[in-house]
Amino acid sequence: MIRRHFFALALSAAFLAGGFLASAQAQMAQSVDEPVTITFYNYNLASAGLGREATLDLIARFEAANPNVHVEPIAAPSNEVLSRVQADMVAGIEVDVAQLVFRDLIYAANELGAQPLEDLAGDELAAHAAGFVPNGLALGEVDGKTYGLAYVFSTPVMFMNRDLFREAGLDPDQSPRTWEEVKVAGKQIAEKTGKHGFFPGAYGPIDGTFVYQAIVMSNGGGKVRDGNTLTFADKDQADAVVMLRDLMDSGAHARIDVGAHMDTFASGNLGMFLFTSAVLSRFETAAEGKFEVGLAPMPAFGDKPTAPTNSGSAIFMFSQDPVKQRAAWELMKFLTSDEAYSVITSKIGYLPLRLGTLDDPRYLKDWYAANPKFKANVAQLDRLTPNVAFPGPNYRQVENMMKEAVTEAVFGDGDPREVLKKAQDLGQSLMPQD
Repeated sequence: MIRRHFFALALSAAFLAGGFLASAQAQMAQSVDEPVTITFYNYNLASAGLGREATLDLIARFEAANPNVHVEPIAAPSNEVLSRVQADMVAGIEVDVAQLVFRDLIYAANELGAQPLEDLAGDELAAHAAGFVPNGLALGEVDGKTYGLAYVFSTPVMFMNRDLFREAGLDPDQSPRTWEEVKVAGKQIAEKTGKHGFFPGAYGPIDGTFVYQAIVMSNGGGKVRDGNTLTFADKDQADAVVMLRDLMDSGAHARIDVGAHMDTFASGNLGMFLFTSAVLSRFETAAEGKFEVGLAPMPAFGDKPTAPTNSGSAIFMFSQDPVKQRAAWELMKFLTSDEAYSVITSKIGYLPLRLGTLDDPRYLKDWYAANPKFKANVAQLDRLTPNVAFPGPNYRQVENMMKEAVTEAVFGDGDPREVLKKAQDLGQSLMPQD
């Protein structure tokens, strides 16, 4: 019943949002000459550990530079923000700008009425794109048009408790570079310290699938879907999950509550944690005076190059009013500016999508020099692989079925390949027909 209600709500919201789409495009005002208020739905605002204070700072800076625009911030957790947007659309509440995770990209573009920015901003979008990480900007495209302006994201990085490495007799400056080395180090940490060795943020309710997809796509390039055909049970993909199961069976992979991984690392009880760098500031605050936090690139399957996928979000415009569209566009530009990324990177831990800020003394040069551990994240950008979103109205249900199957395959006692194949067959019936 909950899922049927969710998708009925989604379709209603898409109808309400899309009803004005054709008439609204190409009418964006040239300027904001009178006071206007726009809404900004944002999941970083919902958590102090994920940048609430930094985001409020950015909004205040924008309003100071744009005195005719007032931004009404609306906080919702990342796994609830889309539902909040949909519910408010159905209730007749105007939604102007929303930060949505990349899993919602296709749905927001095709069903929810997000504006294609090329049609509204034209040359302004092209000018703003100068200096962006090219393969970062492309993350927000659907069928050749930009619906989501890439905003905050990271690649999977290995957080390390350097003190546990030392206690286990390991060199924290020699981080595990392959999954076989993760297995050796994880077992040694567990056996020598009594703490947990390794855990990936790939299973829990707020994890998304970017860590899991990065692991899968690093094992030969296979993806979790090909068009509308699910492929997460194919050989390379299944072999990656079998590797995680082997880590679990060996004792290197922690058998803990899938929703408790961040708390386990923050408390000093986990040696290695593969997750988004967005929680870097949270971990450094928790570890202060207790243990030393390190960062390393994600591990590889032997000599195969890793394929780090993106976590994080894009910002979407849903405004229908021409003046509000202009105000929304100005906010979107500011939030993805050099000034904004200086705050987003140094205060939260996300990647700066404008790499020039790392060499500019006005922005991140001094911070970057003082935080060399962050280089592990930046170094992976040249291999960035898009986190695959699922098409169709059942996309979240299919994604959850896949993630639940991965969790069962790793934590359970059945054959991992059979578990994945069963879930894939069930999920395929919910995918759009070719």
